[in-house]
Amino acid sequence: MRAALFFSLALVACGDDSNTDLGIDDLGVDDLGAGDLGARDLAVPPTRVPFGIDARPSNPGCVAPARPPVAGSIALEPAFQGLPAFSLPLGMYQPPGDPSTWWVIEQNGVVKSFANLPTATTVKTVATVPVKGAGSCSECGLLGLAFSPDWITSRNVFLSYTASGTFAGTFSNPTHSEIARFHSKDAGVTLDLTTKALYLGLDQPFDNHNGGNIAFGPDGFLYAGFGDGGDGGDPMGNGQNTKVLLGKMLRLDVNADPPYKIPPTNPFATATNGDRAEIFAWGLRNPWRWSFDRQTGELWAGDVGQDTWEEIDKVELGGNYGWRTREAKHCYPAGTTGCSTAGLIDPIVEYAHSTGSISITGGFVYRGTKYPSLVGMYFFADYVSGYIFTITYDPSTGAATLKDVLHSGINISSFAEGADGELYIVGYSDGRIQHLTPAGTPTPDTFPKTLSATGCVDASDATKPAAGLIPYGVNAPLWSDGADKHRFLALPDGKQAHVGTDGDFDFPNGTVLMKEFAIAGQRIETRLLVRHDDGGWAGYTYEWNAAGTDADLLPAGKSKMVGGQTWTYPSRSECQRCHTVAAGFSLGLELAQQNGDLIYPGNLIADQLATLDHLGIFDAPLGDPTLLPRLPTYGGGDPLDARARAYLHANCAQCHRPGGSGQGPQDFRYTTPLGMGSYCNATPTAGNLGDAANRLLVPGQPGKSIVSLRMHATDTNRMPPLARSIVDPVGTKLLDDWITSLAACP
Repeated sequence: MRAALFFSLALVACGDDSNTDLGIDDLGVDDLGAGDLGARDLAVPPTRVPFGIDARPSNPGCVAPARPPVAGSIALEPAFQGLPAFSLPLGMYQPPGDPSTWWVIEQNGVVKSFANLPTATTVKTVATVPVKGAGSCSECGLLGLAFSPDWITSRNVFLSYTASGTFAGTFSNPTHSEIARFHSKDAGVTLDLTTKALYLGLDQPFDNHNGGNIAFGPDGFLYAGFGDGGDGGDPMGNGQNTKVLLGKMLRLDVNADPPYKIPPTNPFATATNGDRAEIFAWGLRNPWRWSFDRQTGELWAGDVGQDTWEEIDKVELGGNYGWRTREAKHCYPAGTTGCSTAGLIDPIVEYAHSTGSISITGGFVYRGTKYPSLVGMYFFADYVSGYIFTITYDPSTGAATLKDVLHSGINISSFAEGADGELYIVGYSDGRIQHLTPAGTPTPDTFPKTLSATGCVDASDATKPAAGLIPYGVNAPLWSDGADKHRFLALPDGKQAHVGTDGDFDFPNGTVLMKEFAIAGQRIETRLLVRHDDGGWAGYTYEWNAAGTDADLLPAGKSKMVGGQTWTYPSRSECQRCHTVAAGFSLGLELAQQNGDLIYPGNLIADQLATLDHLGIFDAPLGDPTLLPRLPTYGGGDPLDARARAYLHANCAQCHRPGGSGQGPQDFRYTTPLGMGSYCNATPTAGNLGDAANRLLVPGQPGKSIVSLRMHATDTNRMPPLARSIVDPVGTKLLDDWITSLAACP
């Protein structure tokens, strides 16, 4: 008998597929029911019927709404006009828990503060720190400030600066970088320099590329970015040398008096070969201004280029961003080819010096409330040209789009983010502060802000699907960190889907696919994947409220703790990374995935394809389901090889297929035989995982197979790379058993 697919809780957008779709033999397990999504006793055998639904329901309400508008032009407006100009300001910060105040650091070592009022006229000097700064060293001085997260009670501030006098005596140049903690004894009026506690010092071989930005991450650790040590072209090779701290992003535990401690998950935390345990990521040339997205926790960095390219990176734990093997995405030196890209992470965007912009200043993702059309955009600037740029994501392809939105006419040394999420720019050349606003009249945003307003759930009870929705299931589910998932599809009345030659379903404009996620019986997320009237697909995420009565539309991705685990809500752009044209957009909706039984409302069991065909969902009859392709379930009676390759199909093939977004030629589709998939005994294109793991799949040896190791990983090596933080125990065992059983590649 073909496997039964349990009608779970669900709704769709990023990825597809449940972790609790069980086989027919598992009917004794408690699950969530179809009709009212409440608990029911599956120990009662379902009743076999020819079709799970007798007639196609009318769907007047669950139809793709108009796309949310994309922001237009951006403007700058003066902020705090009554203040005197600052002298070479490099950063502006608000103390955590105290939005009434701003602090500004000046390159010459002066820390100043002023009241967060549009009418503020008075600037106070908080401290003057002895630094080697402007005038004596072009990229030296007071470079960074980070308030302790417990500022309100501790009154501690960390400063990053360059000073004279050799720190360790390694280099002849008498410049070194320091990160030190200072205490305020008068509730932030001044900093007492006698309280200095030095946490880190390192020699700088040259006067440039000192980086110096510091910030506390959402994990409570202090992050510090340093350039490659300077001069030009990284003559000392520091960027790729993990035995030095230059050219790195560091992560330190400074939650006690010096010396700092090493966070245990740092990539070289336990290294014994001289690799520096402080390193979080490497391969950076000069990370000039970087920030954490306050909603997602992602670390965005502007890395200043050498001769030809500037880049914006999303910096991840253990990531290698290529300098000086590459400058952005290009072999270095410029004009060379054939450099090894194994293990290197591409920038999110790059731009060429030929545009006139040649020195990047990293910024922030906008998370304010004043300008909803800007939410989720990353803003940054070019110091030399004065242009301000945004990064958005194409709603159809998910590709990052770089746009220059404004010429400021000044040298922008830094961006600043208020406690309210509003963004400011710090003018180095004019010493003034301005804030970002949209220009012109924004386009009204009519996209439903709550799940109950989408028309896809019962208007009186958002926990129930609307009457026009049709449940569906899959044979081989995508792992989603152990969540239960329930799925529905909603086609516009009178419209039909087409089945392609590859078995994928092509849905008409207006279609909505819905998937709901739950952990331990608690709804946490509902995703919609919709096909807009322009023919493009887009994903939208709704977060369930604590009461479980409704869900709110998220403007961007986020993470939070749910049931003792971190749950990641994908951003709209992340949805597009998997839901691509090569993968057929809807992913889990294809003949082979739906070819099996499904338990429908009323505890009825029926063939799923026969039911969909009976309802007139397709524009041509399907024929006998037993003659159509079928993916096996993971725990059924099919051969081990078939079950394992079904897992790869559901969890990997959305990207790793011809035309897909995955690196390399690998093809993990179920229809591609192992011997033709370019992964058995194949060399990886994205680097090895240690000397012992230099092949994607080694027959008989899962411990040396990168395919297996990535499935077991929870860091940047993990696969799938999005919305997955917990290892799938069933899936990894299935793959490992299969690899162990292989004697050789075909």
